Parts: sequence; C-alpha cells; structure tokens
Amino acid sequence: MTPIEIGILIGIVTVLVLAAGVPIAFGLGVVALGFLFYFQGADTFGILGEKFFGGIATFELVALPMFILMGAAVASSPAGRDVYLALDRWMNRVPGGIVISNIGACSIFAALSGSSPATCAAIGKMGIPEMRKRGVPDDLATGSIAAGGTLGILIPPSITMIVYGVATETSIGRLFLAGVFPGLMLTGLFIAWTWFVAWRRGVAFTDMKARFSLRERLEVLPKVLPLLLIVVGILYVLYGGVATPSEAAGVGAMFCLVLVAVIYRIWQPARIWTIFRDTTRESVMIMMIIAASELFGYMMSVLYVTQSVAEWIAVLEVNRWVLMFFINIFLLVAGCFLPPVAIILMTAPILIPIITNAGFDPYWFAVILTVNMEIGLITPPVGLNLYVINGIAPEIRLPVILRGAVPFILLMVLGIVILSIFPGIATWLPDYLMGPTG
Repeated sequence: MTPIEIGILIGIVTVLVLAAGVPIAFGLGVVALGFLFYFQGADTFGILGEKFFGGIATFELVALPMFILMGAAVASSPAGRDVYLALDRWMNRVPGGIVISNIGACSIFAALSGSSPATCAAIGKMGIPEMRKRGVPDDLATGSIAAGGTLGILIPPSITMIVYGVATETSIGRLFLAGVFPGLMLTGLFIAWTWFVAWRRGVAFTDMKARFSLRERLEVLPKVLPLLLIVVGILYVLYGGVATPSEAAGVGAMFCLVLVAVIYRIWQPARIWTIFRDTTRESVMIMMIIAASELFGYMMSVLYVTQSVAEWIAVLEVNRWVLMFFINIFLLVAGCFLPPVAIILMTAPILIPIITNAGFDPYWFAVILTVNMEIGLITPPVGLNLYVINGIAPEIRLPVILRGAVPFILLMVLGIVILSIFPGIATWLPDYLMGPTG
C-alpha cells in the first residue's frame, strides 16, 4: 500500500472508532497502536511510552490546568448573572438591548472562563427566560446565547489557542493577541445582526417601563470589574514581558479563587473541592487527548502519511486561496463531529507545513481554524452548545435552537471571509506589540 492509501485507511478506521463512542484519547491511541503493530511489528512498542508521555512533557502545558482552574472558579460563582445584570441596566433602552446584553455578557464571561459550554450555561440560565419574557422569539433568544458562548475559544485567554501553540510550537502570547480583534469583530457582527432583527421586526425587545438611575447602573460594577481586571492584568503581564503564560495563568487562577471567595462567599470546603475536581477532570481529559494525539502523529509520520499528504498537496497547481477554501471545508466538517482540541492535535502536523508553504501566516490561520471550531460548536450532530442550551431550556425544541443559530453561523462564515480579505485584523496587534515574526 502507498502512504496515501494507508492514510485513507487510517482516516476511515479513526472515524469508525470515534463514531462508535470510544473516548477520543483511547480511540486515537488504539488506532495508532493497531497500525504501528500491523506495519512495523512489535518492536516499535519499545518507544511508545516515551512518545506518549513526551507529548505532555512541555512546560507551556502548565498554563493549561491553571487557566482551566481560573475558568472553573468563575463558572462556579454568580459572576455570569452579575455581568448580565450590569449590561442589561446600561442597555435596557437600546433597541434589541436585552439580546445585545446577553451577547455582550457572553463575550465578557467567555474571556473570564475560556469555556463555551460554561458561558452558555451561566448566561443562558438567566438570560433566556428574561428574553422570552420581553417578547424575544425563542429562536433568537437561544441562538444568540449558543453563538455568544462560542466566543470562549477565541477571546483570550483561550484553551484552544494554548493547545494550538503547543502543537505547532508557536508563541502562546502572540496567539492570544491574534484572537483579540477577531473576537471583538465577531461580537460586533452578532450585535449588529441583533439590532437589525429588532429594527426589521419593529420590536424593541426592551423593558420600556424599567428606568435605572446612574447609581443602580453603577452598583453592580464592583462585583464585575475585579474579574475583568484579572483578564486585563494577565494580558498585560504576558505582553509586557513580565511573566510567561504559565506564570500568568497561575497568578490569575489564584486571584480568581480569592475573588470568588471574597465577593461571592465561596469558601466552603465542598464548593472549593468541586472547583478543583472539575478542573482536574477537564485537565486530565485534555492532557490524555494531547498525549494520544502525539502517539497518533508519530504513527502518521513513521508510516510516511503526513509527509506524503504534504508533498501531494504541494505539487497541486492550484491557487493558494482555492487550497485554503478546501482546508476550511475540511475543518468545518471535522468540527461537526470532533471537539476543537482533538482537531487541532490531529490536523496541525499536516496542515501547518502546507499553509506556511502556501504563504499564509500561522497565527492568522490559528484564528481561521478557531472560528471554524466555533461553528462546529453550534452545528449538529455534535454541536455541544446546542445541547447545553436545550438542557437549560428543555421546553424549547432543538430544531428551534438550531434555526436561531443559523444566522450566527453565517456571520462566522462572513467573519472568515473578512479575515481572509483583511488578515491584518488578526496579525496587526501581535506584530505591533511583539514585533513581526520575520
């Protein structure tokens, strides 16, 4: 068999194994071991332990559980409610203000937690009932929360960007910066669409009877601003050269734990234990996927699949934008079935040499990839955010939630087009603050 034929067979077997419901880490490991044994024999097993543990023996990965701990601490508190209340009091007279407040709350909470499902749950539990009470259609109410939650993997600090940085050996700090303006751009597109829907339907979606004084609008901010200052502080120390991502993540996690204890009185041993338990569970899951993906990538390299695919694409006489179009289609399809971490770790060894040889910036591509992953979070059959919304609002049928998410999916596709036309949206800030990559 040729390496390309082996690669096709590996792809088919991997899809079948994962479709059977096998956990991703175990599925990738089993496929890697099976193909290595069949083509290389039992002798290759001697270095598998080194490859498996070598995949997670990276100092940059220390930041991963720390950022997850930071997000778990914030998600365990009523911070999402306070962010929503603060924005609602400032936006209550704006057409579409209630929906815009929810999208804004999603973007802020996403930056705090770094988790799309946690953002959907935290903002949706309070935001969806309130939106429905003010006359917002079920599809717009749920779709806006589902889409707003996806911003958690783009706006820094982002777990997805950390995994991408480790997998591609690129700067995590530069990746965080690359996601800032694209994240704000998507938030702006979501808000613009919401305002347009409110204008087109002739409905304000606001509580015209509610009038908040300046004091009432300011009284919620003391609970929200300290958490926002942590995110700003993390970004400052990263880009000011004060600390490494791992150090910044550790300090950020400590301050988040202290703030939720002081502001929200979360200091009971049972609740602290829950925060650390959830952090450990998610961290171990991601670390296992990273280690198994390292083994999977080693198998692909040993069987010369990765190199052959890269060589095959390199000799194709196609425009680089045509190539990027097909890469986007592939990522969109993959995002419908696999979580972002698995896709990045499985595809990065193949795609990064291809996109760099085609003249694309790897940091720009990180943003493009992440937006594709965001679309996957609200697209069936996996569409995790859709099921989270359905879980907190079970009276709203899943097709209604999906119908509400479709306009936001199209806006994300528009975002990819805009980023392709104006790549500086992603690359200008990291180049300005950290210098060109050369």
